Amino acid sequence: MIALGTVLDFQVSDELAAHEPPEVRGLARDQVRMMVSRTRDDAITHTRFFDFPDFLTADDVVVVNASATINAALDGERAAGGSRSSDLVLHLSTPLSENRWVVELRQHADKGTTPLLDAEVGELIHLPAGASARLVVPYLEDPDAYPRRRVRLWIAELTLTDHATTYTAQYGTPIRYSYVRKSWPLSYYQTIFAAESGSAEMPSAGRGFTQEIVERLARKGVRIARLVLHTGVSSLEADEPPYPERYRVPNSTALAVNSARSRGGRVVAVGTTVVRALESVADADGRVHTGEGWTDLVITPERGLRVVDSMLTGLHEPKASHLAMLEALAGREHLALAYEAALRHHYLWHEFGDLHLITS
Repeated sequence: MIALGTVLDFQVSDELAAHEPPEVRGLARDQVRMMVSRTRDDAITHTRFFDFPDFLTADDVVVVNASATINAALDGERAAGGSRSSDLVLHLSTPLSENRWVVELRQHADKGTTPLLDAEVGELIHLPAGASARLVVPYLEDPDAYPRRRVRLWIAELTLTDHATTYTAQYGTPIRYSYVRKSWPLSYYQTIFAAESGSAEMPSAGRGFTQEIVERLARKGVRIARLVLHTGVSSLEADEPPYPERYRVPNSTALAVNSARSRGGRVVAVGTTVVRALESVADADGRVHTGEGWTDLVITPERGLRVVDSMLTGLHEPKASHLAMLEALAGREHLALAYEAALRHHYLWHEFGDLHLITS
């Protein structure tokens, strides 16, 4: 049962977690299941992502994230008293400069890893091939609250043997949480739109797209527009709002979105990252402009959406901040109906799971 309350709350059993890529389960990328929920009449359709083009018209524009995922997980060891102590995993999240990154430290647990929250300012983390990360200061924390409050994200000074993306390509692995039971190559974490390296975690809503889907959309007259938003680490354990992320919306995408809206077409955002980027450069009347930089926009029902009116997304965790964005689009009651259907029909959660198209 879905509890409405102040946030959408429900239980997702372990059997509904996608433990491996669909290709390993014998499915093509575009054969994952897709639930289509229509907000105007609460109609719900169960199909496969292969049928995605059938739900669009020539007036619509589909906006995708062209960010490519990096091997953002690095094995590390804590340095204590001049010697090395327990091992850990360091997750790169976001670069602040060439050598300074936002990072998350995680400790090994019975299943996967959990956040390591007892690190200290100045602590040195040894990384592969003689590289290191020194913790400088907690990221976006009130200095007066530290050290009383345990810290999840840090600003770290990295000393690497090469440029970060080159170094991680050789020594890192994709970020993986406990529901993914084994490591998979980086290729499983890339969409066909991936063109610019920078995401700590895959913009997974676009994973189901294949060249055939793209060609069918083109034959139908549906335009695909691209932008870039580099994702940081997710907040599975903490239900925290998203942190500032780097984005770029090119002029061609702004023009495509504005043209679709002027024709009465829908703006179909592929993933929460696309919604965040587009809404960051939209006027109050929904006109999109070229823009780039950092966005700290958090979309809530109170803030609302100015430009996006349809969305392709995965299924999100109970109480997750992304659900507030979906509620801004669909309303809480419709969202509850859709998630009840997803649970009842055993849709799969997480980056290798099934998809949800919310449309008007």
